[in-house]
Amino acid sequence: MSAETRRTYASKLRQYLAWLDTADLAGDPLTDPDTRDRAVRDWRSHLLTVAKQAPATVNTALAAVDDFYTRRGLGQAAAERARRPTTAPRILDKRAQSRWLRAVEAQPSTRDRALASIPFYAGARIAETARLDTGDVHVSARKPALRIHGNRDRIREIPLHPRLRTHIQQWLAERPDWAGANTNPALFLNRRGERLTVRGARDVIARIAQAAGLHDITADTLRHTFAATLARGGTNPDVLAELLGNAGLDTTRRYTKANAGDPTKALHLLPVNP
Repeated sequence: MSAETRRTYASKLRQYLAWLDTADLAGDPLTDPDTRDRAVRDWRSHLLTVAKQAPATVNTALAAVDDFYTRRGLGQAAAERARRPTTAPRILDKRAQSRWLRAVEAQPSTRDRALASIPFYAGARIAETARLDTGDVHVSARKPALRIHGNRDRIREIPLHPRLRTHIQQWLAERPDWAGANTNPALFLNRRGERLTVRGARDVIARIAQAAGLHDITADTLRHTFAATLARGGTNPDVLAELLGNAGLDTTRRYTKANAGDPTKALHLLPVNP
């Protein structure tokens, strides 16, 4: 479990325990399986109807509680996950993509240019981007690639798009001048020489989006754009699922329409110039 996941789970668990303290339950939800099941189902309803949380957020909270109960020896609660809406994910159209790319190129920071390019050109999640180490980048190899550490310790290698390769090379040339460069393996550092946090990486994306005049754009939007662009270019669903780090094809099918084959060729469907 990554440090980011541990922090998220701890936060969700604190919220659950605080809610338990106010809930009217017959029995002890921390020791009795039947009471546990009722409590988790009621909390799920509370998150959806009272707290108005998105299904994905609710499911993360349920996963955290399942982990808690499993560690206590009670096992997972009998509570269904919240169903996610079947609407298509938000993506950038061609004009918005050009605005995004121009804003990235205008950034004076080589670190920020490289970081902002990874969700767009490699389809990485923001946590995966922040998790990268310098050893995960192979820019001078015959087949340049980015090794991404995904959910549940899944590792995938993404061929480096030429523009992303350039941005990473520029950042690696500057990185030795940053604090912590000789002791911290993190690819992206903050000014204190520490690994850039997920929140810090999100702030970089948000700042560039604001400069581009693209409000509410997140790393997820860039990842969805990556996936939709490749799918519409005819990338094989299995190849696309591999590039995205999806465990199955159900999530990938919402992007997929046609068929193609090679991961390296698939990456060349993405634009190079703003």
